[in-house]
Amino acid sequence: MGRNWKQERKRDFYYKKAKAEGYRSRAAYKLLQANGKYRFIKPGDRVVDLGSAPGGWLQAAGRLVGDKGEVLGVDVKPVAPLKATNIRFMVGDVLDPSLPSKILEAFKTKVDVVLSDASPNISGVWEVDHARQIELAQAAFTLAKAVLRKGGVCMVKVFEGPLTKEFQRELKQAFEVVRVFKPQASRARSSELYFLGLGFREDSSQQV
Repeated sequence: MGRNWKQERKRDFYYKKAKAEGYRSRAAYKLLQANGKYRFIKPGDRVVDLGSAPGGWLQAAGRLVGDKGEVLGVDVKPVAPLKATNIRFMVGDVLDPSLPSKILEAFKTKVDVVLSDASPNISGVWEVDHARQIELAQAAFTLAKAVLRKGGVCMVKVFEGPLTKEFQRELKQAFEVVRVFKPQASRARSSELYFLGLGFREDSSQQV
């Protein structure tokens, strides 16, 4: 199985494209495609990337915000340093309730965009993996409400399933617009979806 997965990855268009263009993972194109469609990351933005290892989204976000912007990656696993001077990293767990205060301290202000491509350790039991992914998505959403400026943006990954609709309802209470999409770079067999919340309602940060 492991050998087949490696062979499939070598044949994968986005894997080859990432290798050729210097991205650490094919996932970079998911973010680039999402931003190409919705234009939610702009030059000069302050961006938090949750679950950022190995760094593909960090690289993509760093290029999108430009020299005047700033990107902070957060992951339980250390990320090898990147050459870009507008990208920083801290070891942290999205489930840690002290993480929002650490992020605000790092920026000294609220941020424009929160991203989360974080995934649980996959068990192979769909119901368990779906529930764990929603837990991570909920944690990212809670963090976003604490660190986003008014009008800010949150993009978070979920696995499609029975808990997805309720999570979408909660996002709609906190954002002016919520989009649901699957980037072209996502593998066809994957159940992953991305929710994009646009126009954060700052007063919603007090809601449970």
